[in-house]
Amino acid sequence: MLSERSKKVRRDAIALSKSNGGYHYGGSFSCAEILIDLFDKILNDEDRFVLSKGHGCWVYYVLLREQGFNPILEGHPHYDPANGIFCTTGSMGHGLPVAMGMSLARKLKGDKSKVFVLMGDGECQEGTTWESLLLAGKLKLDNLVAIIDNNGIQGSGFVEEILPVIEVLIPTAKAAGWEVLEIDGHNSEITEIDFRKALKPTLIVAKTIKGKGVSFMENSPKWHSNWLAGELEQQALEELA
Repeated sequence: MLSERSKKVRRDAIALSKSNGGYHYGGSFSCAEILIDLFDKILNDEDRFVLSKGHGCWVYYVLLREQGFNPILEGHPHYDPANGIFCTTGSMGHGLPVAMGMSLARKLKGDKSKVFVLMGDGECQEGTTWESLLLAGKLKLDNLVAIIDNNGIQGSGFVEEILPVIEVLIPTAKAAGWEVLEIDGHNSEITEIDFRKALKPTLIVAKTIKGKGVSFMENSPKWHSNWLAGELEQQALEELA
C-alpha cells in the first residue's frame, strides 16, 4: 500500500506534467519512493544528486518545488544549480560518469559530502555506465552512491527480452570494488543504509514496479511514455486519492 505522501506526490506529478506537456509516468512512478526517501530523509545541503534517468523527472520536479526551487519544467532536467539541478540528463548513460567526476573532485578536495545518482536499468546497457563502474571502483570513491531503478522495462520493452543486464552487472560491480545492496524500492529500505560510513562506492539495486500506484500502468511497457488523459486520467487520480 502506498503512503499518503507517496499518493500525493504522484497526484502532484500528474498535475504538473499535464500542465507542462509532460508524460513518462511509468518511470516517474517506479522511482517515486526512492526520490521521496532521498529528499525527505537522506540528502543534506552539501550532497549532490543526479537524476540520470532524466525521463523520470516529474516526481523530481515536485520534490524540488517543495523545497522552494523553481526548475524549468522540461521533459528532462536541464542544468540549473540555482534550482537544485546539477546535471542535464536524458541521453542514457551520462549520469554515472558525471556523478563519478563530482565524487572524485570532492575526494581530492577532502570534501566529505556524498554524490547520489539514480539510474534506470535499461541505461545500464550503455558502455559509459560500465566504464564508470570500473573506474569508480578502482578510485575507491566511497562518497559515490549509485541507485538503479530496477523496474524491468525500458523504452522499447522488457529489459530481459532486449538485453539482460542486472544479473551480469551485480557480480561485476562487486568484483570492481563496489558494495552492492539489493532492496525493495517501494518500502523505504534505502533509509536503513548508513551511507556516511561507506568504505567503498555503493551500488543500490532497487527492485521496483513500472507505473507503481496506478493499476493500468503497472508493469506495462506502453506506459513508459504514454500520454494520460480522459477516463484513464480520472481513474489514475481516483486510485491515488
